[in-house]
Formats: sequence, C-alpha cells, structure tokens
Amino acid sequence: MQSPFSAAIADRPIQPFQWLVIGAALIVLVIEGIDLQSLPIVTPLVLEEWGIDRAVFGPALAAALFGMAFGSSLGGWLGDRWGRLRALYLASLIFGASTIAASYTDDVWTMSLVRALGGLGFGAGYPNALALVNDWVPARVRTYVIATLSIGIPLGTSVAALLVPPLLPGYGWRGIFLIFGIGSIVIGTALFLVLREAPTYLLARGRREEAQRNAARVIDPGIELLPEPPSAVEEAAGTRAIGVLHASNKWLNWGIGVSFAACTTLIYGLSSWATVFLTGAGFTTAQAANAIFWFGILSMIGAIAAGWLVRRFGSRAVIVGCAVLTLASIVALGALIDTIAPTPSWGQRQAASLLVGVIGGLVSLNIASFYAVMAVGYPQSCRAAAIGFHLTVARVGVIAMVFFGGYLMNLGQGSFVFYFGTMAAISLLMFTAAFVVDRHIEPLGRAPSPA
Repeated sequence: MQSPFSAAIADRPIQPFQWLVIGAALIVLVIEGIDLQSLPIVTPLVLEEWGIDRAVFGPALAAALFGMAFGSSLGGWLGDRWGRLRALYLASLIFGASTIAASYTDDVWTMSLVRALGGLGFGAGYPNALALVNDWVPARVRTYVIATLSIGIPLGTSVAALLVPPLLPGYGWRGIFLIFGIGSIVIGTALFLVLREAPTYLLARGRREEAQRNAARVIDPGIELLPEPPSAVEEAAGTRAIGVLHASNKWLNWGIGVSFAACTTLIYGLSSWATVFLTGAGFTTAQAANAIFWFGILSMIGAIAAGWLVRRFGSRAVIVGCAVLTLASIVALGALIDTIAPTPSWGQRQAASLLVGVIGGLVSLNIASFYAVMAVGYPQSCRAAAIGFHLTVARVGVIAMVFFGGYLMNLGQGSFVFYFGTMAAISLLMFTAAFVVDRHIEPLGRAPSPA
C-alpha cells in the first residue's frame, strides 16, 4: 500500500509517539519561557544590587529580543535545511548556556551581550518547535495543537514567577540563573535523544529509509510513503519551491507581519516592565511577581482557547474581537496605575494583576491565532522559515519597546501615561491582519481550512 504520510495519519487517532512530540516541544518552549522571563522578574533586585536607574537597564532587557530577531530567521532557515529537531536542540543548548553565563555578570553591558547571544537560541526555538509538531500531526487537529503550543512561553513565564520568589532567599538571582540554565541543557538533551524528525521533512529531502523508519512509529510499517501532494498555494504558483517572500505570500506576509509584530511588542513590553511599573506604584517584588504569574496563566488560557475559537468563529472575527478588548484593557490598566494609592489596597492590587493578566490572555489568544493561520497558510517548503521570518520582523518593535520602556516611564515624571499611551497606540495595529490576510481560517462548517 502506498500513501503520503499526511494521508496515512489523517483519520488515525493520535498515537503515543505523536503525543510525545507535542509534549516534548511544549516542554522546550516552557523552559525557554522560564529562562527568558527570569531576568525581567528579578530586575528590581539587579537594579538595587548594581545601583543603577531603570532606564539604564533597558539594553539588558532588550538584548535577548535583539538576539531573537536574528535567531528566529536563522533558526527557521536552519530548520528547513538542517532539520527541525537538530535546530530545536541547538536552540536549547544556546539559551541554556547563556542563562548560566548571565549568573556571572556584573554590569549592564556584559549582561546585554550574554542575553543577546542567548536570544539566538530563544529565537530559534519557536519556529522549529511549531514546524516539527505541525509535520507530525494530522491536519484535522493542527489548528488546536499549534494554538496549544503557544502556551509554552507563557507557561514558562508563570513557572518562573512561581519559582523565583521562594528560591531567591536561598540562592539569590545568580543562583537561580545557574539552576535554570543547567536544567535547560539537561532537558533539551534528553528530548533530543527520544524525538525523531518528521517523515514529510525527510522524504522531501530524499531520505526515504529514515522517513519510513520514523513513520513506522505511528502508521503501519507496510505503508510505502509517497511524496506529499502540492498544496493549493503551490498549485496556484506552479512550483513546489515557494519561499517566504514569494509573490503568492504577499498579503499573508503583510497582514501577519504588522499584526503579529504589534502583539509581540505588547507581550514583551508588558512582561519586561510590569514588575518595574508595579513596584514603582507601591507593589512589593512578590506582589509584582504574582501579577506576572497571572499574566502567564491567562496567557495560557488565551492560547488554548484560540484553537476552539478560531475553528468556531474564524480567524478574522477572533482577531478583531481581541484587538478591541486589548485596547480597552490597556487604557483601564494605565488609568488604574496612575491613580493607585501610594500603598495599594488589596482590591487595587487584585485589579491591577487581573488587568495585566487579561491583556496577556487576549494578546496571546491573538498570537496563537496568527500561528494557526501561518501553519495552514504557508506551504511546507517554507513553513519554519516563515514563522522565523515573522518572529524576526516582530522583534523590531519589541526591541524598541523594551529598550525605551524605562525612558517612557521616566518621561511622565511620576505618571505612566507615555508608557501606556504607546502601548494603546500599538494595540491599534492588531486590526491589520483581519483585513489584509487573504488566507484566513473560516468558521467550522462554512469552508474547509487550507491543507
């Protein structure tokens, strides 16, 4: 019997090895989120130890994002050519080693250099994790699985916020970085040893025997694999060699590019500076970390909900709804922080934490929707590279927001109006994808999703 791998798994239940791939990719993204968020959480302590102003520390917070800008594109390119699994493993080694190195820094510029190098790993992880899983799971669940994977970094954010406060008294921020970095390398190595490259990727590169061997983990070994049929995009273009910047991807690139950049700028602009503006408003470090914890929790809920919401209402409606609610939530949080009492009451603390979390949940829901659109909209030939491309483009706004966040706060001379005003303006760009993208996922029952 002969069949393309995608057809062979189309109607089969998800097999244990496929669940392993999904779970392992999620774990890598979680530890990436832990390493990435560890510095923003302890920033107030680092500022105190080094005796510097928050505006001066902006380069250190932005450095990882700067590295991610290059790591996303380079990692996606490597994944499409060298292998998604190998690129994912390399990413875990890089960001784990950089976290260890950060524990030995003593000034802003050394920390910035180390975090920028780590950003190469942070950036390479996401596109390869999504592309690897996308190739292993059947099309009928792809939207849900890709959306669920989007909880990885938010979950890591919550785990970091949960672990850091109790670990600080015994280990200090340097010891915490050392623990997290070593853990990343050990876990990444273990997962690399048990996972395998997807058959579709291997077959497309002429590695038939390895493709058959790996495919036998989830389908009948007697099925002889055939090349995957061309997608609708490839058929329309008349070629299988479609790159990210191919003319057929024009409107998908523009729409996702602008809106995805806005969303990631909001996520990192908030998560990187939340502990700073909250402690500046009278919160303790532990109370600010609690807000980050709920930011991560609601971000996970939003990402998980994206799969169902996109299938039920379509990606266009979800994007518009999230954009409207995000703008309203940012305005509300800014107004609350600027009028909060010098010693915030329990109610004010809970309201601020809830709004931080709601913004994280809404924006993460939109980001997960964008990943789902990218996973089904781009052909296999450039899928990892496309995700990496958008992650790279998005870093421009992210780096600027994180780098200048402290300056925006200082401009208000006690008020955070410039910081939150900038965030509100950025949220307006979230609407772009709803009206520009030409490959939206239609509501379930209206039209089939792209294969």
